[in-house]
Amino acid sequence: MMAAFQAPATVGEVLKHEPMSRHTSWRVGGPADLFFKPASLDDLSEFLKNLDADVPVFWFGLGSNLLVRDGGLRGVVIAASGLFTDLEKTGERRVRVGASVPCTQLARQCIRWGFGPSEFFAGIPGLVGGALAMNAGAHGSETWERVRVVRTIDRHGELHTRIPNDYQIAYRTVTGPAGEWFVEAELEFDADADASMETLKEMLARRKDTQPLGLPSCGSVFRNPPGDYAARLIEASGLKGCRIGDAEVSEKHANFIINRGDATALDVENLIMHVQQTVADTTGIELIPEVRIVGEEESS
Repeated sequence: MMAAFQAPATVGEVLKHEPMSRHTSWRVGGPADLFFKPASLDDLSEFLKNLDADVPVFWFGLGSNLLVRDGGLRGVVIAASGLFTDLEKTGERRVRVGASVPCTQLARQCIRWGFGPSEFFAGIPGLVGGALAMNAGAHGSETWERVRVVRTIDRHGELHTRIPNDYQIAYRTVTGPAGEWFVEAELEFDADADASMETLKEMLARRKDTQPLGLPSCGSVFRNPPGDYAARLIEASGLKGCRIGDAEVSEKHANFIINRGDATALDVENLIMHVQQTVADTTGIELIPEVRIVGEEESS
């Protein structure tokens, strides 16, 4: 636990020593020193402007692609998932979408407007902000293929407007100005692409049939290596059902690690490393985690 610090005055909610296990989709993770839910963009901006410069800040979305270690997170966790929820049509094929909008909601609304290709967003299990941060994708398409403009807020509470050229974008990787977080984006779709609600429904049904959606997980744990699939390599290495503590490689989809009830973050992380090592030994391919691992190990 870091030394106590004074949180700036705020309209929003500030929780001390808040267990991150209450907020991550894996249902694991130690406490955050402070967990801040801003009441508005102005509230967030003022909070950041008045926060001591040496206090770490961690931006938190839906917690669907995140493993927080059992020792928790130092500094302030900013949970703005209910804040940036605007979704509007701004042009013939253009959309302004807040970072807190679920990707599935974005997909449904774009299809209603006849904007395509947009169905793939339904295959991303999280919020638009997380999709922007990692260039999330599904069914052969990626988030940043559609991005024309983004707006961010920085460590000092200042807002910025940026374009894709301000970032280095690759498969499941986005690198840009340090200390900034996505607030919203403007997306553009193709004029000649068909947008089908039936296709979206088929994607969601296939996801339900092939993924363990009823159990705590983070979605896909590993990136797909070039020309192959992580799930195929994990299954070929005999790892389906492999278990450490209550963390288990899903029998339904090998690129999912599920919490059977009482898994710790250490169980999950150890299983991730075991899968990596076994696949490397078996196939010669090194799997790269897609999940973000953060925080401190629990002290003994």
